[in-house]
Amino acid sequence: MKASIIRMLTVGACIVSLAGMASAADPRGVNANSGTVGIVSGGVEGTYVRIAADLASVLDDGDALRVLPMLGKGSVQNLKDIALLKGIDVGIVQSDVLAYAKRERLLPNLDRRIKYIAKLYNEEMHILAGPDVTRIEDLAGRKVNVDVQGSGTSMTASLVFDMLGIRVDPQANDQALALEKLRKGEIAAMAYVAGKPTRLFRDLKAGDGLHFLSIPMSAALLDTYLPSRLTSADYEGLIKPGEQVDTVAVGAVMAVYGWERDVDRHRKVARFVDAFFSKFDEFLKPPRHPKWKEVNLAAEVPGWVRFEPAEQWLRQASMGKEPQSVAARKEEFRTFVEQRGVQPQQAEKLFEQFLLWQARSPQ
Repeated sequence: MKASIIRMLTVGACIVSLAGMASAADPRGVNANSGTVGIVSGGVEGTYVRIAADLASVLDDGDALRVLPMLGKGSVQNLKDIALLKGIDVGIVQSDVLAYAKRERLLPNLDRRIKYIAKLYNEEMHILAGPDVTRIEDLAGRKVNVDVQGSGTSMTASLVFDMLGIRVDPQANDQALALEKLRKGEIAAMAYVAGKPTRLFRDLKAGDGLHFLSIPMSAALLDTYLPSRLTSADYEGLIKPGEQVDTVAVGAVMAVYGWERDVDRHRKVARFVDAFFSKFDEFLKPPRHPKWKEVNLAAEVPGWVRFEPAEQWLRQASMGKEPQSVAARKEEFRTFVEQRGVQPQQAEKLFEQFLLWQARSPQ
C-alpha cells in the first residue's frame, strides 16, 4: 500500500509540474489538463496522504476529472502551496492553520483566497503532565514539549497557550523522547494533537504518576476549536471510570483556493466538489480509510468560509428535509450547555458550536 501511494504521489507531482509544458508543446495537452485538480496532503506515514489517495481512487475518472495527490510538508506549508503554487487547487490542513497564518501575517487577504470544501475528522489536543502539575495554569514559565518545529502540534499548542494567556517554555522534542523526559521529570508536560485514543499513551497507567490536564473553554478558543473530552473509554489507564477531561479538538479540513466564478480553475474545482459529494458513500466502504466514517459533510468550521459550489451543493441536498422543531432544538441546546457547565449568559456565544455539536450527534 505504501509503495503504491508513493508512486501515485510521485506521478501526480510530475504531471502537475509538466502541465504547462504539455499544453504548449502538444495541442492534446489542453484537453488533458482541462479536468486536472492537484491536491497537496501530508507525509507518507500520515493519515492525510491516505485520504488524498482515496480521493484520487474514487473520483479520478481519467477523462472529465483527473485528481493528482501530492506529498505535503505540514499544514502551514500546505496553506502557502494552495495560495501560491499553480498546480495545487486543494489541500488537507488542520482547521486552526488559518488562525495561525492570520496571527503570523503569513499571507495577505487570506479570507478571500482560502476557503474550504468540507471538514473531515477531528483530532484532540492532549496535555499530559507530571504529578506536581494540577492545572494548566501551573505550566506558566515551565518546560512544555510541543513536538518538533513546524508540526501541527507545535502550531496548535502555540495558538492555544496564547489564547489562554499562558506563557510556557516550549521544547521541540519528538513525542517519544518527550514522554521519556516527562517520566523523568525533565519537563513539566507535553502537548500532543492526535485522534483519540493515540497509541503513544495507550499503555500508560495511573501508577506512572502522569495525568491529563483539562483545557478550560473560552470565547477565544471557541472561535477556532470545538469542545471535546477524553474519557476512561479512551484511556482507561489514566482516567477513572465516570471521569472525563475537557479539551479542544481541531478538525482536518479540505481547503481550496477561492477562485472567481469566471475562472477556468473555478469550474474544475466545482466539478471536483460535485463528484466528491455525489460519490461520498464510496468513501465509507473498504478499503477506504476508516476516518471517512467520522466525516459529516454539513459540519461547519469556525473562522472559515465554505467554497461557494460546496455550499450550494449542500443547500440543494438539504431541500425537502423536514426541519427539526424549535422545541427539540432548544432541548438539545440546553443539554449541550449543561454538559459543559456554561453559564446562561454565555449561551449565545456558544450557539454556533451547538449547531456543530448537533450535526455530529446521531439522529
